[in-house]
Amino acid sequence: MARTVGVLILTALLGACATPPPPRPVHDEQAEGQPLPYEPPVVERATPPVLPAVAPRVVVRGARKIKVVALTFDACSTAQPSQYDPRITAILRDMQVPATLFLGGKWMEEHPDETRHLASFAQFELGNHTFLHPHMTKVPDDRVREELQWTQEIMYTLIGRQATLFRAPYGEVDDRVAKLVAEAGMTTIQYDLPSGDPDERATKMKLVEYVTSVAKNGSIVVMHINGNGRHTAEALPRIIKRLRKRGFELVTVSEMLRRQAEAEAKVEARAKAKLRVKSKSKSR
Repeated sequence: MARTVGVLILTALLGACATPPPPRPVHDEQAEGQPLPYEPPVVERATPPVLPAVAPRVVVRGARKIKVVALTFDACSTAQPSQYDPRITAILRDMQVPATLFLGGKWMEEHPDETRHLASFAQFELGNHTFLHPHMTKVPDDRVREELQWTQEIMYTLIGRQATLFRAPYGEVDDRVAKLVAEAGMTTIQYDLPSGDPDERATKMKLVEYVTSVAKNGSIVVMHINGNGRHTAEALPRIIKRLRKRGFELVTVSEMLRRQAEAEAKVEARAKAKLRVKSKSKSR
């Protein structure tokens, strides 16, 4: 985890969002004593309870021995108006596909009704995708904490709960960011299969072929619901059908991690049992 996660992923396939990053790094502006390039949320926000800290961890995939795939969708929010393609979540509901949705704070602020609607479905789990989608590895600690906290506050205000999973924008996370996320009570979830849906060259069939041919046991796929995946909604039904035909069960990230933890616990229990048997045989 010492190196930035995602550096080796091809840029064309990264889960980038609709609006490009600002021409000048935000941390340069802050170093010069300039104000942040946006104001904190103006809506009245409830203060969520403090989540207990967790161990720093960056998850890029699940266990390769368990035949599950997690479809995840980012709702990125930048200084520009946030977009939403409701066809994607409608397909997920109609085809009864569990999914993990990483929502930006400003996206939720601009889509309060949609946020509440998505939260009403048990098949969806909601994660934190920062407030304004900065390059987290390039901004100071205080800004990282603000991005996390403001997003938690918006989510808690709208649906009465907060995220325990976090996804870093642009696939950029390092040890420092992962530690700050863990201190805020969240686990960092990245991905091993970037669909590339924002790429202009990613046609419907290219998305279908790429995602369904590259997917492996434990793959975490990233797509977008903020309108930048030009053909995501058209490709999604076929992606789901083909993955299921290959024998994959589609699960949320939390379910994937739960099954992995159970499998690891069983392996550990068997190993301990063998040691006890050996110890008894030696003592005789």
